[in-house]
Amino acid sequence: MYYYIYMDGINILTEREIKILSLIIEGKSNPEIADELIISIHTVKAHIESIYRKLGVHNKVQAAVYAILNHTIEEHTKISRKRKVGLDYTEQDN
Repeated sequence: MYYYIYMDGINILTEREIKILSLIIEGKSNPEIADELIISIHTVKAHIESIYRKLGVHNKVQAAVYAILNHTIEEHTKISRKRKVGLDYTEQDN
């Protein structure tokens, strides 16, 4: 499950950072993230440092908590599903 990350309505993370943060929220380790995204652990670490800098946090727990507590995550799967069927993605789910 992937999430969009927003701050003040502006998408502040890259698509790759969004994917990595969503995997962090799911509790994945750096090697698990690297395997899933088919990238090196070094690249994962570089993306995570960028996420920390952009969110103003210092570790994975803070990044996940920040995203959740500040209501800055929106499920990507719901948005994609609605776009596929031609619905406005701002509509509420029932």
